[in-house]
Amino acid sequence: MDLVLVIVFAAIGRSAHGEDVLGMLTTAWPFLVGTLLGWFAVRGARRPAAVVPTGLVVWLSTEIMGIFLRALTGQGTAWSFVLVSLVVLGVFLVGYRLVLVGVARVRRR
Repeated sequence: MDLVLVIVFAAIGRSAHGEDVLGMLTTAWPFLVGTLLGWFAVRGARRPAAVVPTGLVVWLSTEIMGIFLRALTGQGTAWSFVLVSLVVLGVFLVGYRLVLVGVARVRRR
């Protein structure tokens, strides 16, 4: 789910700026690498829906590595982009896990 959401993030961003959606992999790949690194670091497959630690680690790894790799490869890292990506990826990668926790609580009642 996390990889899909990172691709959706890139597609929305490219589309919002009138750019080619098919070129979204140029935008997405640094964040996808960060997502995978976060998953491996936290062993995300053990508790994929956990907000803590999985969601937070994957989110921050996605952001930090994504921005680092973008800077390293000469892609844009304007502060506005960093802030937007931080917020949107947080909503995507932590938000759906919070929804799952809420649904699970409601079902237990």
